Amino acid sequence: MRFLTLGLLLLSVTLLRADDPPKGFTPLFNGKDLTGWHGMPHYDPYALAKLPEAERTKLLAGWMADAGKHWKADGGDLVNDGNGAYLTTDKDYGDIEFLIDYKTVAKADSGIYLRCVPQVQIWDTTKEGGKWNLGADKGSGSLWNNSPGAPGKDALVLADKPFGEWNHFRIVMVGEYVTVYLNEKLVVDHARLENFWNRKMPLMKKGPIQLQTHGGEIRWKNLFIREIPPTEANEILRKKNSAGFVDLFNGKDFEGWAGAVEEYEVKDGAIVCKPKKGGNLFTKAEYGDFTARVEFTLPPAGNNGLAIRYPGTGLPSQVAMCEVQVLDDDAKVYEKLDPRQYCGSVYGMMPAQRGYTRTPGEWNLMEVTVKGPLIRVELNGTRIVDGDVSKVKDYIPGHKHPGKDRLSGHFGFAGHSDPVAFKNIQIKTLDKK
Repeated sequence: MRFLTLGLLLLSVTLLRADDPPKGFTPLFNGKDLTGWHGMPHYDPYALAKLPEAERTKLLAGWMADAGKHWKADGGDLVNDGNGAYLTTDKDYGDIEFLIDYKTVAKADSGIYLRCVPQVQIWDTTKEGGKWNLGADKGSGSLWNNSPGAPGKDALVLADKPFGEWNHFRIVMVGEYVTVYLNEKLVVDHARLENFWNRKMPLMKKGPIQLQTHGGEIRWKNLFIREIPPTEANEILRKKNSAGFVDLFNGKDFEGWAGAVEEYEVKDGAIVCKPKKGGNLFTKAEYGDFTARVEFTLPPAGNNGLAIRYPGTGLPSQVAMCEVQVLDDDAKVYEKLDPRQYCGSVYGMMPAQRGYTRTPGEWNLMEVTVKGPLIRVELNGTRIVDGDVSKVKDYIPGHKHPGKDRLSGHFGFAGHSDPVAFKNIQIKTLDKK
């Protein structure tokens, strides 16, 4: 689905009711009560998940009672008095397009948590608000809890309307990347939202939306959400990071490729490993530092891999710098693998954060960046590996990695008899000139 033009979308939102959302969107607020929401303050979701069920249930009940004292529906608006637990969606969301209007008062401070992580900031941007030292003078809409200097930490422009007027957010989130429009102005441009609860970890794949409250009345209306499907999510990620990439595959044949050409085939514009076949298919060209980007789809229990700086012979997992695993690691047959064998891992050397592979049959987008010994792997917009292979000293028993210090080689695929498909295969060289 293509985005509606922003102007038409904003116009449609102003004319529609909670029970009549824009095409493709679902209302989050029914205009009458708190159905679909519960209370939850600023609380570590990982700690909450670890609590015994009885204790967690008691906490949630208390938070909901507290929210009921401070939140209400009023004339079709969702209103908070500036106190109490944050209103939190019952449903968890991953990749989304989210529309919401708000109106606040002087001295108030608020925001929107995405996947239970703070936050898209809402400020009193006036000097009298007393928070210019925190960045309030730069405007609302920023990912304020990002690290100092990180993209998104400060709003690109000041787009807030005066007190008493309604402001409109359009928030697009794919993987960890967030784009924010405030009153039709771009204030955050495809910036990673850092995981406030553990900055060494990626965001959760899904989580609730929370409406934060601080110190003054805030009103919300026109809360509409659209869950972004995988194909569109991949398109957004590619378009937002397209500069410098060139195609490695023409969609028709194996021009520019070598190795196990007979073990693969071209079907519907994709390179597919033939069933019960395999071997290593790789580019004729060699590369040093680069970012490789591919889309792949897996059959149930499917297994393949990306060969990184491959010399042209031997097992990529040993003689190349590495093999980045491509695997349906939710399949029962793989439930007891070493963590360094799951999807996105630097095979045998670095474990990936699990849980970001899509359902078999859906297209995933993987990016692998190598600079010298450094390697970063993003899967569907989420960073799941970020490390230095030169520092790896511990390997899976029986798996040697004599090629891990290679600084150049071919890029390709390491087939393992399953019909794993690859398309939109691109590379961007990062070598110094």
